[in-house]
Amino acid sequence: MERFVNICVVCAGSALGGGLRYLVSLFTAERGWTSFAWPTLIVNVVGCFLIMLIVTIGGVVTMRTNVRLFLTTGIMGGLTTYSTFDFDTTKYFQDGAPAMAFLNIAVTLVACFVAGLLGIVLAHWLIGE
Repeated sequence: MERFVNICVVCAGSALGGGLRYLVSLFTAERGWTSFAWPTLIVNVVGCFLIMLIVTIGGVVTMRTNVRLFLTTGIMGGLTTYSTFDFDTTKYFQDGAPAMAFLNIAVTLVACFVAGLLGIVLAHWLIGE
């Protein structure tokens, strides 16, 4: 029964994360941010920040398994998207824009790593360590 509940919790979180990802796509499109893979970059950077924040806090504060699964595997899993990052990068190469492809790779890797570190720092600040 616990496994079934965990699956339901992950599915609910994934639906929420996927919806958030779609809202980010709408937000960037409405602003005309179409010359770069902004939606993918935004959700991946935000997701890296949040998952490190959640996991770091969860390492100190008791977090129920369902809550951790809902937030990390569910919401963050539905929000972030490696496959779209790969698609965007490949499309830049196919469209003859290798500089944009390499820019996308570099910015994504650095920004996601830094965001993750900032998530850890904020978590430690929030829990008073």
